[in-house]
Amino acid sequence: MSHFGYLAMLGFTVIGSFWLEIVLRVNVLRRIRRAMKSILPVAFFFILWDGYAISRDHWTFDAHQILGRFGPLHIPVEEYLFFIVVPLAAIMTLEAVRRVKGHWVIGDESNQ
Repeated sequence: MSHFGYLAMLGFTVIGSFWLEIVLRVNVLRRIRRAMKSILPVAFFFILWDGYAISRDHWTFDAHQILGRFGPLHIPVEEYLFFIVVPLAAIMTLEAVRRVKGHWVIGDESNQ
């Protein structure tokens, strides 16, 4: 059961933040392409960094906390999910604060 540790952390992140999509109607998932345009370029560089650090033994993952499935660069699948789930949760949190506190202009919205 401990092999689900990293996955459980991601699950708690989803539970802790994704409810904002429904309750506060932050509409991040409705604009998923926009969110991915922000997340994927940054995730790409962090994935390369992870791969490099793993290849040099600067960075490891506890084998007892992961499923043992690896993607390119010998990075655990959970780590790939991390680079999508956590930024999405952060964007949802930012949008929730904007919804509660009142709208303020951020990002490319000033051009509209």
